[in-house]
Amino acid sequence: MAEITAAMVKELRERTDAPMMDCKKALTEAEGDMTRAEEILRVRFGNKASKAAGRVAAEGTVGISISADGKTGALVEVNSETDFCAKNEDFVKFVNELAGVIAASDAADVEAVSASPMRGATVEETRAQLVGKIGENITIRRFVRPAVQGKLASYVHGSKIGVILDLVGGDDVLAKDIAMHIAAAKPKALDASGIDASLIEAERRVAIEKAKEAGKPDAMLEKIADGTVQKFLKEVTLLSQTFVKDDKLTIEQLLKSKGASVASFTMYTVGEGIEKAVVDYAAEVAAAAKV
Repeated sequence: MAEITAAMVKELRERTDAPMMDCKKALTEAEGDMTRAEEILRVRFGNKASKAAGRVAAEGTVGISISADGKTGALVEVNSETDFCAKNEDFVKFVNELAGVIAASDAADVEAVSASPMRGATVEETRAQLVGKIGENITIRRFVRPAVQGKLASYVHGSKIGVILDLVGGDDVLAKDIAMHIAAAKPKALDASGIDASLIEAERRVAIEKAKEAGKPDAMLEKIADGTVQKFLKEVTLLSQTFVKDDKLTIEQLLKSKGASVASFTMYTVGEGIEKAVVDYAAEVAAAAKV
């Protein structure tokens, strides 16, 4: 049997907010498999145990650049060590300029972007100069430059959530509404075909286990699981979501009424999926006092 360490229990606790003893029991039952242990806790405590999926654990900002005709554009995330740096005027200027550089280039990855020209130097040289000026590590994490079928639109919420949207048909008002909806409702994909099969299977397993614990007959388990999966897909796919400004309309219905369609969209939430180091300042001071 896999050894269940305190670090593993702590990580599961942070992921799920479940009690420590329940985390240890779940890890023991799952033989140390963190993903399986999280599913066990979801069965036991409901969706509260999936809250860590949306936890932001790093600082920085997003930048967006779109051409006047809406045919080219880019969304980029740049990370910093502190929110103080993320609000620095020079940092914000760098991120916005970088989005423009990416939009105008054919760079396929961050390494290629770093070698692109910027301010008479390269992006990497400009970044390094900014690091020296501000005194914090600054990293270019990810970017997208959509292949456009219609016209690009964007929305940035508080510099931490950025959306870039390719809308075919419709008008600027509709494009802005859809982009804002995406930032608020956080869909994972346009429709069910874009959802990872492993996520769907996880929902199915959890639904079956919860139904078993509730004493439902075996003959009903698959039907219950199917219903749960359909509810999940409705909640996480853009076209099936209820429009945030009119709960009588789905996004699909809204688009149809305007003779429009969404070719693609990307949403970045700053720091999503990055684990942020926790600094124990009291311990640092205590250690320094002993020197």
